[in-house]
Amino acid sequence: MAGTLYLIPSPISQENIAWVLPAAVQQCVAGLSHFIVEHPKTARQFLKQIGCEQPLQALQMQILNEHTPSKDLPGLLQPLLAGHDVGLLSEAGCPAVADPGAELIRLAHKNNIAVMPLVGPSSILLALMASGLNGQCFAFHGYLPVESAARVQKIMELEKLSASLQQTQIFIEAPYRNQKLLEQLVSVCRDTTDLCIASHLTFSSEMIATRTAKEWRKNLPDINKIPTIFLLHG
Repeated sequence: MAGTLYLIPSPISQENIAWVLPAAVQQCVAGLSHFIVEHPKTARQFLKQIGCEQPLQALQMQILNEHTPSKDLPGLLQPLLAGHDVGLLSEAGCPAVADPGAELIRLAHKNNIAVMPLVGPSSILLALMASGLNGQCFAFHGYLPVESAARVQKIMELEKLSASLQQTQIFIEAPYRNQKLLEQLVSVCRDTTDLCIASHLTFSSEMIATRTAKEWRKNLPDINKIPTIFLLHG
């Protein structure tokens, strides 16, 4: 009988893991000996906090990241097909949500392997919950274009789409480009467009604020190199 593939949320902040992961989830993860991880070093740091039942060096870890070719995915399922429960653990956040894992999970379903998502933090949903923007209709777009002109065009498209559908638009950026994106957002967006900036979620330094583009222009926060979710509502 095949094992179960557990999808393990991992917080960016490890200041107080009990605040974001229920005890039952920690207990489940602590009992696993097989993992599929994005980065073994940071995975072991996370698992050390969980309090794994086995020595960290004895844990079986396979790597799944953005560079893993599709042809390697069946091999990652072998421990599951052999009857072992396996935890899928991304660098931070929820596996397969703005992180690797979706293709592996589809393959698990094709092989009749049970998939169990565990309760834990999703920065996308935490930001949406706290934004005050439309949570009934929203879309997550991942990263916007890096090139400036293409990014301006995309921002204008999202603003127009949001206004026409009354849909909250959610996106992210590499932390070192956050400030530039924020400056471009407040420059391009209409005065009345709402922008929510949700930074350092689950940290003690967490900052979440929703203002109009016009209001943000008066006082931009410094979010350079700080993990941030951006939400827009036209």
